[in-house]
Amino acid sequence: MFDQILQLVKDHMGNDPQVSSTIPADQQEAVHNEIATHVTNGLKSGASIQGGAGGLLSMLQSGMASGSPVVTAIEGGLVGSLASKFGLSPAITGAIAAALPGLLQKFAHKANDPNDSSISKDSVVDSLSDNGAGGFGNLLNT
Repeated sequence: MFDQILQLVKDHMGNDPQVSSTIPADQQEAVHNEIATHVTNGLKSGASIQGGAGGLLSMLQSGMASGSPVVTAIEGGLVGSLASKFGLSPAITGAIAAALPGLLQKFAHKANDPNDSSISKDSVVDSLSDNGAGGFGNLLNT
């Protein structure tokens, strides 16, 4: 599932000129990986806060992503990480943080869309619950 989140990050950030134009070209891949890692970790911890993967997806899709504890936790860790690892300015990290709620809403929409097989609700539930070989713990080792 990390690969699907990474692709979603690349698509979402690449289609946002306020974000894509600010990330130095030679750092884009590494920055996208960092964003995907923080989103992945944040979704795992957010699932426990929201009562499981179903509650998390409902919260994200309903538009309550902005200002939620899940998004706030992802934003906080991500902004600090991007600034320290890549030397990105507050303007750049702020633009990336501002794009996160929309990214998470897209993630939830894809997971709940039966016509979109790129991310399924079952794969999200399996990944976020650490069940079996497809567990979330294995996600980060891809």
